Amino acid sequence: MTAPASVDRRALWSAAEIAGAVGGVATADFAVTGVSIDSRTLNPGDLFVALVGPNNDAHRFVADALARGAGGAMVVSRRLGAPPAANLVLVEDTQAALEALGRAARARSPARIAGITGSVGKTGTKEALRLALGALAPTHASEASYNNMWGVPLSLARLPPDARFGAFEIGTNHPGEIGPLARQVRPHVAVITNVEAAHTEFFPSIEAIADEKAAIFEGLEPGGTAILNRDNAQFKRLKGAAKAAGATRVLSFGSDPKAEVRLKDCVLHPTVSCVTASIDGETLTYKIGAPGRHWVVNSLAVLAAVRVLGGDLGIAGLALAGMAAPKGRGRRHVLALGDGELTLIDDSYNANPTSMRAAFELLQATPVGRRGRRIAVLGDMLELGEAGAGLHRALAPDLVRCGIDLVFGTGHLTRELLDALPTGRRAGFAATSRELAPLVTAAVRPGDVVMVKGSRGSVMPAVVDALLALADRPSGGRA
Repeated sequence: MTAPASVDRRALWSAAEIAGAVGGVATADFAVTGVSIDSRTLNPGDLFVALVGPNNDAHRFVADALARGAGGAMVVSRRLGAPPAANLVLVEDTQAALEALGRAARARSPARIAGITGSVGKTGTKEALRLALGALAPTHASEASYNNMWGVPLSLARLPPDARFGAFEIGTNHPGEIGPLARQVRPHVAVITNVEAAHTEFFPSIEAIADEKAAIFEGLEPGGTAILNRDNAQFKRLKGAAKAAGATRVLSFGSDPKAEVRLKDCVLHPTVSCVTASIDGETLTYKIGAPGRHWVVNSLAVLAAVRVLGGDLGIAGLALAGMAAPKGRGRRHVLALGDGELTLIDDSYNANPTSMRAAFELLQATPVGRRGRRIAVLGDMLELGEAGAGLHRALAPDLVRCGIDLVFGTGHLTRELLDALPTGRRAGFAATSRELAPLVTAAVRPGDVVMVKGSRGSVMPAVVDALLALADRPSGGRA
């Protein structure tokens, strides 16, 4: 992936600025170049924020963070006992202080900001927008999937004062989460990629999910724009919510003839996608360096956001050629195996019915080698509530339609899916992903294409790791 323009690690906050922003007391005069909530991954010079979670108190790791080179730490002094002689900012509540620091970063920033939510595609869309905007000017974006009560304020607190653009992911799995996070981000552009059956264990209906996603408009800046998927069944509901929240404009994207950002044509290749689109009246042809129709659709939302934020569409479109699927979200590996190659599609980060079907279509479009087969290795889709078993069984016709030769599975819900498949497509089952991994590695052979997917709780990266370790293994596995 071509590296986007970004700001360097100059001083991000002084101790006095931090203390002023969070209502704390600085024990020394120091400066930090970043912000971290994990002592294991912090960079030298970071401010370590000692959060207190339901199962962990990070004050236990303050000394380790400082030993690893943290520029300072934000702590609740009474939780440390006798505070060490170190660069500290003392506060009453580190979660509240992190949120205050994020709000302060947002308040001082002149950057044009996009907020992104949706049932599927948030992280990929955010990464594509980071790439597109980064080709234009210094851009800051959420790392990984930092989209919750810790990730959003952390991402905001890292926002450099000289960034020109920002892209922030906002997520939810319970009602009432998105609104407060959106009010922290205060986007100029609010993007909803789509609304689908995800986290249905916690929402009574698809309309309730749509209403939760629409809460992103609560944070929309005056004069802000909502960007919505016109092909989605919840479009009218979302548009009404955007208007009610004060959005000055609603810009729609998709294949619908009425979409202002409209897909005119696309050609899906095994490793890239070629697109022609009408972007608010301007025709643009561009290439995305990741395969799959879902990338095509989400690229329309990206370019709509670039248009509204004032970026150059031509340069942004060119930048998308450098897009690669993030780890666990369709990233492709070509592995030497025996006298040939094995193609692994790692889509193991998460899953719901919509993303499952998109993954099957991507697997269908991926060429196999001589004697090769298309193999799906699936884990449970979680947080679907009472509908979970039926939603899993409903995937069986899609696997058949997409010509998937073999299906391995783990988890009691995926067992329902396997039982709904024709016998010849059932390749193997195990109670856990770690038990399933050796069944898969024993079965694959040169020429196969293997796609691994499941919810995070299914721990499907265990299968990915086992397959990655197969490189240069002698051939001979069969199923």
